[in-house]
Amino acid sequence: MSQFACTSLWFAGNAIVDDLALKTGLGNGIVGYVLSSVQLGFIFGTLVFALLMIADRFSPSKVFAICALLAALCNFSLLANNITKWHILGARFGTGFFLAGIYPVGMKIAADYYKNGLGKALGYLVGALVLGTAFPFLISGLNLGSNYQTILKTTSFLALLGGAIVVVLVPNGPFRKPSAKLQIKAGLRLFKNTNFYKSAIGYFGHMWELYAFWAFTPLALKTINTIQNTNYSVPIFTFIVIALGAVSCAIGGTLSKKYGSYKIAIVSLFISGIFCIISPLLFTIPTVFFCIGWCIWGMAVTADSPQFSSLVAQSAPAELKGTALTVVNSIGFAISILSIQLLSYLSTNISIPLIFLFLGIGPAIGLYTLLSKKYN
Repeated sequence: MSQFACTSLWFAGNAIVDDLALKTGLGNGIVGYVLSSVQLGFIFGTLVFALLMIADRFSPSKVFAICALLAALCNFSLLANNITKWHILGARFGTGFFLAGIYPVGMKIAADYYKNGLGKALGYLVGALVLGTAFPFLISGLNLGSNYQTILKTTSFLALLGGAIVVVLVPNGPFRKPSAKLQIKAGLRLFKNTNFYKSAIGYFGHMWELYAFWAFTPLALKTINTIQNTNYSVPIFTFIVIALGAVSCAIGGTLSKKYGSYKIAIVSLFISGIFCIISPLLFTIPTVFFCIGWCIWGMAVTADSPQFSSLVAQSAPAELKGTALTVVNSIGFAISILSIQLLSYLSTNISIPLIFLFLGIGPAIGLYTLLSKKYN
């Protein structure tokens, strides 16, 4: 519940980006920067959290609650009457920075509670995060967010509620092993572990695809609506595509108990990679079949995320699990900025149906690394 509530902040700015662009008079030129500013803030935040080993040295539940409060305040600040481009970018950057104390720290809390079955636990936890990411689009699509202030107020309140739930009801887990001292290079040393390295590269390939896919799903539907002369709701469709990822995370987590996180991650990454390759063909079929295909892709592109996180956590020493998850998140989200900016550039220079082909680079590299040597 807390992960869902707090991560609703993630795409809140994306769901109202058109309103923000209109209010500042900056037009569509600000859209790409708003999309990337949260990612950049998250990268910087996770880098700081990883270097200082925040999640391993301090109570994860308290860290989660404090960051939920600060992220909500950053989001709430966009309700100011007079906002500038730098206010918007700064607020979204700050939101992303403090989300570094919510997403990976939430996974750290789960790892402290589950010695066995972590893949299933993270499947449900990341599923909640995905649902929180989709939530602002639902508000917008139902016209509850016709006034962008409604989205900002709702998501800010949810984040405050999520932080309160964790600090009151979720104490430190029974398997928590805090680090006694600061080890600045601990995160980098983890890459010498073969299993950690392979899991991390697989996650990086997944991240190249995931957030760019989510960020440009609205553009994909607008494009197919134009091609097929249809009028499907962009925010509702975007919500469905992202929310179905929450379902696939839960399904993948349940299946991981029988087949293991490694196999589930491999299959999911392979399926999403296939969709990258055939993506131009989806724009040539009727809109209803395009939507079905895009929804299946939305499930595949998300299902491997918690399983890679589970593999990362399992390959790290108990006292460094939080640092391991945070450093991998930091690099993964840095990679996602590159793919978002690449698609943003390509969308103005080549045909829209072709831009999603480039997302296949990530799954290809991830699968090659995971399959090149046996995972122990």
